[in-house]
Amino acid sequence: MNRRTFNRLLGAGAVTAAATAATACGGSSSGSSDGAVRYAWWGDAVRQKNYEAALAVFSKENPDVTVRPEFADYTAFQERITVQMAGRNVPELFWIPSPQVLTYEAAGLYRTLDDLEDFDLSDYPPELLETFKLGGQLNTMPRSVFTPCVRWNQTFLEEAGAELPAYDEASWTWDALAEFLIDYSADNPQGRKGAAYCANGDMVFESWVRQHGGDLWTAEGTLGFEPEVLEGWFAWWENLRAKGATLELSEQEGADGEWSLIGEKALLTLQNSNHIVDEAQQFPDYDFQQRMTPANADATPGSRFGYLSRIAMYARTAEGSLPGAAKLLNFNLNDARMVSQTGLTVGAPANPRILAEIRPDATPDEIKLLDLVDEEMKLEQRPRYEAPPGSGTWRDVMARTIEAVTLGSTSIPDASAAFISEVSREIDAAKK
Repeated sequence: MNRRTFNRLLGAGAVTAAATAATACGGSSSGSSDGAVRYAWWGDAVRQKNYEAALAVFSKENPDVTVRPEFADYTAFQERITVQMAGRNVPELFWIPSPQVLTYEAAGLYRTLDDLEDFDLSDYPPELLETFKLGGQLNTMPRSVFTPCVRWNQTFLEEAGAELPAYDEASWTWDALAEFLIDYSADNPQGRKGAAYCANGDMVFESWVRQHGGDLWTAEGTLGFEPEVLEGWFAWWENLRAKGATLELSEQEGADGEWSLIGEKALLTLQNSNHIVDEAQQFPDYDFQQRMTPANADATPGSRFGYLSRIAMYARTAEGSLPGAAKLLNFNLNDARMVSQTGLTVGAPANPRILAEIRPDATPDEIKLLDLVDEEMKLEQRPRYEAPPGSGTWRDVMARTIEAVTLGSTSIPDASAAFISEVSREIDAAKK
């Protein structure tokens, strides 16, 4: 794989200078050559500590398997994998960032998993395994499942003597939520805003898109919604901001928002259901609750969905590392002790048996995650498709677009058209 291929697959600007240099002089190694198993994941320092503790449990029972952790934050993780892809020196086991699932597949990174002697698939019903496959191949597995949600500070809500719209189909709508946020921001005595500005939340945006008859991505690997859907999303947020119901981007340090700031300034956020596990701990004096995203009465059927956060085995895993890698994969996905060490910060386990085993010992906030995922996954869901090659920078494009809209430097229709054009252009470039 050469530099041109990387730029096409990942999208313009996704390859750092380090990755470019590695591509130019990449080696020909194929993972570990000494039988060791390199395991790569992302997160903060707490996650690193928890996963290293879990790996210690595995190593105690498998002293013949040498595990070499490779840890980084989310952005650095992707940059490092890009470098390793270029040098054909990818870890034997690695997590897959959501924008890169099909990009990594197109680059040939995944090994099929259903022929591994030391990886047990007996906990997964055949119909469930079918939903995990990419292109008909079981070449990745979900580590966890999580969903889009609205999360709010119940302590703040009670302090203001306020109540959210009722949690039923008739009352829990985008229109009703907007009206509530405007009223809350105008009347609460603490001067808090109703919400953080969460227009760059990928999963809540996808929920909006699916409810409005589209898909974030199509089976053919294109954007799957009309400009009017994106315009409606921007307009919903701008209406709130103009009426003082959301934080300004400057108050939350950008389109993605800094939770340490948001947590004290706003009543609620729209984000991923698993975030409650980590973020509630940062404000232990407050009670946080969460619900599914709202839906208007005319929402398209089957719009609810759960996101599968995936793990893969490198296609070029050396024979000497294969048994150990399979055992470690099995421990990650099929052993409740893994979850007992790591917690549920990455979401609900995808293994049905593990999901039942860990519930009795889950923390109150983890129970809120598990309950919400269970609620959403029981509902009708039409197919959902992964991000295509070349789309890896789409959230960066969205963040720039949001900044332009909030600054008033472009109109919502023009911003929507520009977003669709830029993302589509990068996807098309990856096909050439």
